[in-house]
Amino acid sequence: MAAFEPKNPGYRAAAVAMFEGQPAMRTLGIVIVRFAPGEVELAMLHSPEFTQQNGFVHAGIITAGLDNACGVAALTLMPSEADILTVEFKTTLLAPARGERFVFKAEVVKPGRTLTFCEAKAFAEHEGKTTLIATMTGTLMAMLPRIAASHEPRASRA
Repeated sequence: MAAFEPKNPGYRAAAVAMFEGQPAMRTLGIVIVRFAPGEVELAMLHSPEFTQQNGFVHAGIITAGLDNACGVAALTLMPSEADILTVEFKTTLLAPARGERFVFKAEVVKPGRTLTFCEAKAFAEHEGKTTLIATMTGTLMAMLPRIAASHEPRASRA
Protein backbone atom coordinates (compact mmCIF):
# COMPACT_ATOMS: atom_id res chain seq x y z
CA MET A 1 0.00 0.00 0.00
CA ALA A 2 1.17 3.53 -0.74
CA ALA A 3 2.02 5.67 2.28
CA PHE A 4 -0.44 8.52 2.66
CA GLU A 5 0.08 11.78 4.52
CA PRO A 6 -2.91 12.77 6.68
CA LYS A 7 -4.32 16.30 6.15
CA ASN A 8 -5.34 16.41 9.81
CA PRO A 9 -2.51 16.12 12.35
CA GLY A 10 -5.18 15.00 14.85
CA TYR A 11 -6.44 12.24 12.58
CA ARG A 12 -6.12 9.60 15.31
CA ALA A 13 -8.40 11.43 17.74
CA ALA A 14 -10.84 12.31 14.95
CA ALA A 15 -11.09 8.70 13.75
CA VAL A 16 -11.56 7.35 17.28
CA ALA A 17 -14.20 10.00 18.08
CA MET A 18 -16.12 9.23 14.87
CA PHE A 19 -15.96 5.48 15.55
CA GLU A 20 -16.95 5.80 19.21
CA GLY A 21 -19.86 8.05 18.24
CA GLN A 22 -21.59 5.15 16.51
CA PRO A 23 -23.97 3.18 18.72
CA ALA A 24 -24.21 0.51 15.99
CA MET A 25 -20.54 -0.38 16.39
CA ARG A 26 -20.93 -0.68 20.17
CA THR A 27 -24.02 -2.87 19.69
CA LEU A 28 -22.06 -5.19 17.39
CA GLY A 29 -19.03 -5.19 19.67
CA ILE A 30 -16.77 -4.02 16.83
CA VAL A 31 -13.54 -2.44 18.07
CA ILE A 32 -10.55 -0.73 16.51
CA VAL A 33 -7.51 -3.02 16.61
CA ARG A 34 -5.07 -0.72 14.81
CA PHE A 35 -4.98 2.09 12.30
CA ALA A 36 -2.61 4.35 10.43
CA PRO A 37 -3.14 6.98 7.73
CA GLY A 38 -5.31 5.35 5.07
CA GLU A 39 -5.77 1.97 6.73
CA VAL A 40 -7.58 0.31 9.62
CA GLU A 41 -8.23 -3.06 11.21
CA LEU A 42 -11.41 -3.67 13.18
CA ALA A 43 -12.49 -6.84 14.98
CA MET A 44 -15.65 -8.41 16.37
CA LEU A 45 -16.30 -11.53 18.42
CA HIS A 46 -18.95 -14.02 17.34
CA SER A 47 -22.37 -13.68 18.92
CA PRO A 48 -25.35 -15.97 18.30
CA GLU A 49 -27.52 -12.82 18.11
CA PHE A 50 -25.79 -11.90 14.84
CA THR A 51 -26.53 -15.16 13.01
CA GLN A 52 -28.97 -16.00 10.26
CA GLN A 53 -31.04 -19.18 9.86
CA ASN A 54 -28.02 -21.40 9.02
CA GLY A 55 -25.96 -20.27 12.00
CA PHE A 56 -23.56 -18.04 10.05
CA VAL A 57 -23.08 -14.40 10.95
CA HIS A 58 -25.53 -12.45 8.82
CA ALA A 59 -24.17 -10.80 5.67
CA GLY A 60 -25.54 -7.45 6.86
CA ILE A 61 -23.36 -7.62 9.98
CA ILE A 62 -20.27 -8.47 7.92
CA THR A 63 -21.10 -5.66 5.51
CA ALA A 64 -21.48 -3.21 8.40
CA GLY A 65 -17.98 -4.09 9.63
CA LEU A 66 -16.49 -3.70 6.16
CA ASP A 67 -18.29 -0.40 5.53
CA ASN A 68 -17.14 1.01 8.84
CA ALA A 69 -13.56 -0.07 8.21
CA CYS A 70 -13.65 1.81 4.91
CA GLY A 71 -15.07 4.86 6.68
CA VAL A 72 -12.40 4.96 9.36
CA ALA A 73 -9.60 4.41 6.81
CA ALA A 74 -10.95 7.23 4.63
CA LEU A 75 -11.46 9.64 7.53
CA THR A 76 -7.81 9.33 8.55
CA LEU A 77 -6.89 11.18 5.33
CA MET A 78 -9.54 13.90 5.44
CA PRO A 79 -9.23 17.46 6.77
CA SER A 80 -10.04 18.09 10.42
CA GLU A 81 -13.39 19.75 9.62
CA ALA A 82 -14.62 16.77 7.57
CA ASP A 83 -17.17 14.20 8.58
CA ILE A 84 -17.71 11.09 6.48
CA LEU A 85 -20.57 9.42 4.66
CA THR A 86 -20.64 6.28 2.51
CA VAL A 87 -22.06 6.95 -0.95
CA GLU A 88 -21.56 3.53 -2.56
CA PHE A 89 -20.24 0.05 -1.85
CA LYS A 90 -20.15 -3.41 -3.33
CA THR A 91 -19.72 -6.47 -1.17
CA THR A 92 -18.78 -9.91 -2.43
CA LEU A 93 -19.45 -12.78 -0.02
CA LEU A 94 -16.85 -15.50 -0.58
CA ALA A 95 -17.44 -18.00 2.23
CA PRO A 96 -19.90 -18.55 5.09
CA ALA A 97 -19.21 -16.24 8.05
CA ARG A 98 -18.39 -18.95 10.56
CA GLY A 99 -15.88 -18.19 13.28
CA GLU A 100 -15.07 -17.16 16.80
CA ARG A 101 -13.70 -13.76 15.73
CA PHE A 102 -14.06 -11.58 12.64
CA VAL A 103 -11.52 -9.07 11.34
CA PHE A 104 -12.26 -6.22 8.96
CA LYS A 105 -9.27 -4.62 7.20
CA ALA A 106 -9.60 -1.59 4.92
CA GLU A 107 -7.19 0.49 2.89
CA VAL A 108 -7.61 3.69 0.95
CA VAL A 109 -6.85 3.13 -2.72
CA LYS A 110 -7.44 6.68 -3.96
CA PRO A 111 -8.01 9.62 -1.63
CA GLY A 112 -9.73 12.66 -3.05
CA ARG A 113 -10.89 16.10 -1.98
CA THR A 114 -14.52 14.98 -1.92
CA LEU A 115 -14.59 11.26 -2.73
CA THR A 116 -12.27 8.54 -1.42
CA PHE A 117 -12.17 5.00 -2.81
CA CYS A 118 -11.38 2.09 -0.47
CA GLU A 119 -11.00 -1.68 -0.55
CA ALA A 120 -11.71 -3.92 2.42
CA LYS A 121 -11.56 -7.59 3.37
CA ALA A 122 -13.34 -9.56 6.09
CA PHE A 123 -11.73 -12.60 7.67
CA ALA A 124 -13.18 -15.27 9.95
CA GLU A 125 -10.97 -16.93 12.55
CA HIS A 126 -12.28 -20.44 13.13
CA GLU A 127 -10.59 -23.45 14.74
CA GLY A 128 -7.13 -21.93 14.36
CA LYS A 129 -7.58 -20.97 10.69
CA THR A 130 -8.17 -17.58 9.10
CA THR A 131 -10.47 -17.53 6.08
CA LEU A 132 -11.23 -14.64 3.73
CA ILE A 133 -15.03 -14.45 3.80
CA ALA A 134 -15.89 -11.17 2.05
CA THR A 135 -14.50 -8.22 0.15
CA MET A 136 -15.80 -4.70 -0.35
CA THR A 137 -15.06 -1.74 -2.54
CA GLY A 138 -16.49 1.51 -1.31
CA THR A 139 -16.67 5.19 -2.10
CA LEU A 140 -16.87 7.61 0.80
CA MET A 141 -17.63 11.30 0.75
CA ALA A 142 -15.99 14.00 2.84
CA MET A 143 -18.82 16.04 4.33
CA LEU A 144 -17.33 19.50 4.69
CA PRO A 145 -19.06 22.50 6.28
CA ARG A 146 -20.83 24.61 3.71
CA ILE A 147 -19.83 28.23 3.34
CA ALA A 148 -22.79 30.56 3.68
CA ALA A 149 -23.93 31.79 0.29
CA SER A 150 -23.30 35.42 -0.43
CA HIS A 151 -26.39 37.59 -0.56
CA GLU A 152 -24.88 39.81 -3.23
CA PRO A 153 -26.77 39.68 -6.53
CA ARG A 154 -25.07 37.83 -9.36
CA ALA A 155 -23.95 39.79 -12.37
CA SER A 156 -26.37 39.33 -15.22
CA ARG A 157 -25.13 37.55 -18.30
CA ALA A 158 -25.36 39.53 -21.47
